Amino acid sequence: MLTGHRRVGKSYILYQLMDIIQEKSKTANIIYINKEDISFDSIRNYEQLNELVISKLKSDTKNYIFVDEIQLITDFHIAVKSWILDENNDIYITGSNSNMLSSDLANELGGRYVEFKIYSLSYLEFLQFHFLENNDESLERYIRQGGLPYLIHLPNNDEVVKEYLNSIYSTIVLKDVVQRHKIRNVDFLERLVTFLAGNVGNLFSSKSINGFLKSKKEESSVNQIIEYTNALAEAFIVHRVGRYDIAGKKVFERGEKYYFENLGIRNVIAGYKPQDRARRLENVVLNHLLYCGYNVKVGTLPPEEIDFVCTKNGEMLYVQVTVELSTQETINREFGNLLKIKDNYPKIVVSGERSFENTYEGIEHIYIRDFLSGTPSKSIINY
Repeated sequence: MLTGHRRVGKSYILYQLMDIIQEKSKTANIIYINKEDISFDSIRNYEQLNELVISKLKSDTKNYIFVDEIQLITDFHIAVKSWILDENNDIYITGSNSNMLSSDLANELGGRYVEFKIYSLSYLEFLQFHFLENNDESLERYIRQGGLPYLIHLPNNDEVVKEYLNSIYSTIVLKDVVQRHKIRNVDFLERLVTFLAGNVGNLFSSKSINGFLKSKKEESSVNQIIEYTNALAEAFIVHRVGRYDIAGKKVFERGEKYYFENLGIRNVIAGYKPQDRARRLENVVLNHLLYCGYNVKVGTLPPEEIDFVCTKNGEMLYVQVTVELSTQETINREFGNLLKIKDNYPKIVVSGERSFENTYEGIEHIYIRDFLSGTPSKSIINY
């Protein structure tokens, strides 16, 4: 299973897999269905899907079944469960909805599937795609435009890129949020997205969001906000990051932060404002940690907050993010919060300032571009 945001390249990965299979086996029977292709528009439910696939199966060779955007087919898991009974079938499916694995498919196919989360391009991939040098100008372009692969086909023109990103955002909202969840109050949904884009990295609960919007004369309810933010997270527009009590070693049920899966789309919604640099920096660090396979929470160590508590393979990593380290007050806050954590797991401060010392009382400082490039802390950030 390949899951992720629309246009992050899931379909292209399927094409690459099909090419590899055909190179290795000339007799491979490849069955490909793309629900975004009008040729397959008539396939609406699992019965129609199964009928088409069964008609193309071969018994004398290996069958490779590819279904792109399978979440658009009602009860698709019933068909998949049937195909997997035949060891002659190898199945690859993609979806733009994070709830695919919490459906009946996850329960019924437990242990018989592997999920690959596909994210927007990392910074190094962005450089490779666009044949760019690893410098601050390239970093600024990456943070401004985001990492959707199709940007390689567009001129490096902010207005052209903005138009493309806006069209992708509109498609996601319409198809993966409004239509899928039968949302009626589209105007409020869009205002909610605008609010989240303008408040990246702020700690919220559904109740606090509701209170703020009401103060701005926006009519809403807590249940409506829960429904809409869930839908946005399911469509991978935003990442919902919960809180972790470092001292009590438990996850809080309430209170979370929201970040955007693609910074380019976030910037289209909220604008690219100089005063938002700290929000963008925090967002790009969060995205990179997720890309590297970390499970990420916001850390609480009352009365302090740790930006990110990251876990992977039973190990932990603590990360603070700041724009600058030019004052002693900022240095004391960013490094001091980490120094209060009494364990031996790695702790780092990522900043937008290169000139600071590499370490402070044993805690490493990493310039944002080095952090995204994997240097100098390859021993800390497990890529």
